[in-house]
Amino acid sequence: MSEDNSSKSYSYEQAGVSIAAGNALVKAIAPLAKATARPGADADLGGFGGFFDPRAAGYKDPLLVAANDGVGTKVKLAIDHDRHDHIGIDLVAMCVNDLIVQGAEPLFFLDYFATGKLENGVAERVVAGIAEGCKMSGCALIGGETAEMPGMYAAGDYDLAGFCVGAVERGEQLTGDKVASGDVLLGLASSGVHSNGYSLVRRLAEDKGWKLDRPALFDAETLLIDALIAPTRIYVKSLLPFIRSGRIHALAHITGGGLLENIPRVLPKGLHARIDAGAWLQPRLMAFLQAQGNIEPGEMARTFNCGIGMVLAVAADDVGALQAELEAAGETVHVIGAIEPGEKGCTVQGKAEVWSARENWEATHFA
Repeated sequence: MSEDNSSKSYSYEQAGVSIAAGNALVKAIAPLAKATARPGADADLGGFGGFFDPRAAGYKDPLLVAANDGVGTKVKLAIDHDRHDHIGIDLVAMCVNDLIVQGAEPLFFLDYFATGKLENGVAERVVAGIAEGCKMSGCALIGGETAEMPGMYAAGDYDLAGFCVGAVERGEQLTGDKVASGDVLLGLASSGVHSNGYSLVRRLAEDKGWKLDRPALFDAETLLIDALIAPTRIYVKSLLPFIRSGRIHALAHITGGGLLENIPRVLPKGLHARIDAGAWLQPRLMAFLQAQGNIEPGEMARTFNCGIGMVLAVAADDVGALQAELEAAGETVHVIGAIEPGEKGCTVQGKAEVWSARENWEATHFA
């Protein structure tokens, strides 16, 4: 005989959603958000929205620039290997690095954390990483959303999205219109795989039976999982002074699509970027991924950052000074190519043995 549920009293918690856990999380992360306060925002949480005052931030006639992004399947690596502490840095980095390429200073950030069942210990670690990323980029964490959705996610799984707004004074924005033939391309070193290409990384890990909890073959002092999960580098604070001085003609954040597809996004028609893959040493992690997957050089150039996380187009006369000043600011800088006349796009080329090639090679993408 079936149970008569006609008089049964239901609660939200019986349906799998804990209001108390959500409230406890808000209280726990409030100090983290408060620590990111900056002029224009006090970073208090709990209201229906967050305020930001551009005038208090020092802007007179700002253009607002918005970006949103996620971390992709890198989140799955973090979940499977209990590496939740830095995935929030990735989330912030993917947004603020997209803003800086427009010349915009990140001002405030909001996050979205969705899971099947709220585990406050995990959520707090993730949000702590988000707050750390906000401090690294100088923006305020002014709000967000935590969604507990039973049945939508497998046990222990969660997903992230980030939303960031920045500002640039009118007339100072980077649009690519200053890029000219003869400009030199500088590459700023990445901190690892960053946050793209992880579907391929995870496929290789499964097919090749990697032991991620053991030292990496290319670095005996680092566990393979830690090399793979290293957070995305945030370039905001090192680049802002040079953007405001007007010495950077364009910036390209090397994300999905790699060097081949991201550099053309900031070029005007009639200009082509030519990259020499031998201009910098291929990182050992990238060489490992390429060897494990027998990946062709051209496929590497459109899938991974290949050791270059940000590309700058600058006047040839400014190269020496900019390289020295950027290195003084903590960046590793390589002269990786130049802009030339041609169909809008990018060519990455290398000689035999560069990126393990058996012969001279090149890969081209037209935008």
